[in-house]
Amino acid sequence: MSTRRVSLRGWGGVAAMAVACVLTALFVLLPVAHSSGDEAPLGGPGVADGLQTAADDCTPEASSLRASTESGPAVAAIRKRGRLVIGVDQNSYRWGYRDPNKDGGSLEGFDIDLAKAIAREILPGGPVQFRAIPTNQRIPALKSGQVDMIVRTMTINCERLEQVDFSTAYFTTGQQVLAPRDSTITGYNRTLANKRVCSAKGSTAETALKAKSYGADVSTTVPNQLDCLVRLQLGEVDAVVTDSALAAGQAAQDPTVQLKGKPFTTEYYGIAMKKGSDDLVRRVNQVLVEYRAQEWQESYDKWLADDLGPDVEPPAPQYRD
Repeated sequence: MSTRRVSLRGWGGVAAMAVACVLTALFVLLPVAHSSGDEAPLGGPGVADGLQTAADDCTPEASSLRASTESGPAVAAIRKRGRLVIGVDQNSYRWGYRDPNKDGGSLEGFDIDLAKAIAREILPGGPVQFRAIPTNQRIPALKSGQVDMIVRTMTINCERLEQVDFSTAYFTTGQQVLAPRDSTITGYNRTLANKRVCSAKGSTAETALKAKSYGADVSTTVPNQLDCLVRLQLGEVDAVVTDSALAAGQAAQDPTVQLKGKPFTTEYYGIAMKKGSDDLVRRVNQVLVEYRAQEWQESYDKWLADDLGPDVEPPAPQYRD
């Protein structure tokens, strides 16, 4: 193990240290019901990643159903149950997180704003349950019915489309390297040789590093991407590969690390739902049509503009039919 020591600064560093202390305990799903939709259960931290798998007959960002206001069996089942369950993150700074410096520690962030907007339309006035889902449990949670959807910086890709359905894209990002400021690593390139690189299991980063590692040691994978930041702060790895949008938030938390090079993929975040939930997908897509026009920019300016810059717009919806 490297002898390099990095101070864990700010609330992000404190949270990361807490994660390190209870790492194995965070793999469970802990449901808590809410009436307001602005809090979440305790559960695993992390962020979502994905890889746009090359396929001649697959265009991930144009894989969803056309928007509609009509309801069907999936929406009817949610309303009959009387509760909408949304899988979220609670430790991705700016996206879905609890700020311990605020009274109550309510969930907030870009993804949380979007989740609340969806909840208002799918189950007006009804209770919403936010459930914290580890990175490697997102698809299993959908398949088992533990959640109705995942709003958690989850990339649309061809491999995942075989297992779940996605909404249209609501954000554009790409994979990038995060490393200490004084590191000799300059990006996703040969400077990774002989370096220890961490990625979240089942993520785009893991897939990319397996395909081309540039001689790096890529054996460190974790259930949640935030665990990689913990290992980086503790000097157990030399770099992290994750979504550039999420890495920017982590760099804002910890000034000793920074993004290296440029994003080396182009990816799109979407809302994941159980395979075959066509009417729910269409309703969520209709929410996104209105959200892009009315609320997206306000939420972006509030949560992300400081890290990612002011000149960003939502991707235009693309449909397969």
